[in-house]
Amino acid sequence: MREQREENFEDMMGDDDRGGKRGGGSFKKKACRFTADPELKIDYKDVRLLQGFITEQGKIVPRRITGNSAWAQRDIQIAIKRARQLGLLGYTSANW
Repeated sequence: MREQREENFEDMMGDDDRGGKRGGGSFKKKACRFTADPELKIDYKDVRLLQGFITEQGKIVPRRITGNSAWAQRDIQIAIKRARQLGLLGYTSANW
């Protein structure tokens, strides 16, 4: 009886690693480019680098999308805000 319940539970949970029948699919965890390359520095004066972390509407791209580590995301956020204060980056895109 117990074995049958365990089999039913395994069937109900599905085969994927995420633990359910919905959603599904495998995903690859993104690596932080700043952790992988220690020579790459986050600087508020490097506008070209910072523009890669800003959407067209001027929003900062979240960490789950970019794959940054927590400390790198905080440093990017501070650098973007400093660049905006100094006028190196805009608060919105130029098309608005």
